[in-house]
Amino acid sequence: MGLSEPKNYEQHAGKAFSRQSSVFDSVYSNNPIIIYKRQRVRDHVNSYLKDHSTILELNAGTGEDAVYFAQNGHTVHATDISAAMLERLDQKVRTNGLMDQISTEQCSFNNLNDLKDKGPYDMIFSNFAGLNCTGDLKTVLGSFDLLLKKNGIVTLVVMPSFSIWELLFAFQGKFKTAFRRLNSKNGVKAHVEGVYFTCWYYNPSYIINALKKDFVLLDIEGLCTIVPPSSFEHFSEKRPRLFAFLKNWESRLKSSLPWKYIGDYYIISLRKK
Repeated sequence: MGLSEPKNYEQHAGKAFSRQSSVFDSVYSNNPIIIYKRQRVRDHVNSYLKDHSTILELNAGTGEDAVYFAQNGHTVHATDISAAMLERLDQKVRTNGLMDQISTEQCSFNNLNDLKDKGPYDMIFSNFAGLNCTGDLKTVLGSFDLLLKKNGIVTLVVMPSFSIWELLFAFQGKFKTAFRRLNSKNGVKAHVEGVYFTCWYYNPSYIINALKKDFVLLDIEGLCTIVPPSSFEHFSEKRPRLFAFLKNWESRLKSSLPWKYIGDYYIISLRKK
């Protein structure tokens, strides 16, 4: 199945984020909690990247991470199903003079076998739950081995099937939101810019089991476990001292039980054998 015939659920997600591409950066770039999340992810990735690494980025969006890693000496092949997102990314590449460090390709992560540039790469990276937009994550993960060098790293940021913060919505009477992850076996409807699509939630054990033949687990960190997720609008502005306090404790407990499993996201890294 080629890019012209993506699975319906991913096609709908691509349409939703294409609509959001023109406002994506203005909506998210200045949000303190999202800035915190990006820094946490980048710190985690940097702990595994060697100098001048090659990175295959999935669901690269408007290229915030691609530009960051390129400006820090790495080479990034940024992929996304949304042509509109890649247009924004290409604008940033030209503006920042990164044509030699960043290449782009419109490609579904469900069709990585169709990639024109197959590497192999030092790292495969996917941020902020892009992979939650597929109901066939096992097949996606199965394509990683041939795209990575020996000892290459996979780092994924994924939403698990339980979030302590979402559960708190039950106290506001928002039971559908509070329990949606617990009832997500067949996918859950989400929407962006008026376009509905389906997403799924995957625990770390799913990824570990899918990759155990060829990869070893390096680390799992909870993200927005103690710090509230970005859906808690204006939390950081209204309560800056509490926000700083929560960030400090999340930093301490991010890799501990149960915190690494109950956040809005988790960051997981594995190394190819």
